[in-house]
Amino acid sequence: MNTEQCYSCGRPDGMRHFSGRSETMEVKGLLRRIDNLSGLECQSCGEVILDPEDAQRYSNLCDEIVHTFRQMIGTEMKRIRRKLHLSQKEAVQLLSGGGHNAFSRYERGEVLPPKSLVTLMRLLDRHPHLLVEAKTLSEGADLRHSKNTVLKEQPILTAS
Repeated sequence: MNTEQCYSCGRPDGMRHFSGRSETMEVKGLLRRIDNLSGLECQSCGEVILDPEDAQRYSNLCDEIVHTFRQMIGTEMKRIRRKLHLSQKEAVQLLSGGGHNAFSRYERGEVLPPKSLVTLMRLLDRHPHLLVEAKTLSEGADLRHSKNTVLKEQPILTAS
């Protein structure tokens, strides 16, 4: 049997060749299976080094899962935004405060939106009547163009 020294733990005969292995990967609940992997595995620490071709297949499949997840979130964001009758620009101004292209990038799956924004969108999906309240709360909430107001300290009133 072909053995090598482990790259992680240093065991002299730790790395042994394997072939025909299958792995199932999960990212955010999405499962993908990859078959016929070959490489080396340490019998002591469990370190795995895939053969170069299989490492590339594994990497490509991981990228595919991440891309699929971003697409799913983007589709959900677009559905909710349309349900709320908001343009992308209105959604950005009201809900995220990001750049004018932010929602477009989220909906195309180019970028994952912040978790807090996804949570807010899902909340508005379940309770669309809260959109009116969100609009009311956001009015005047942009402090970037506000003037500094200094409040004078008031005397403390005590009961006698």
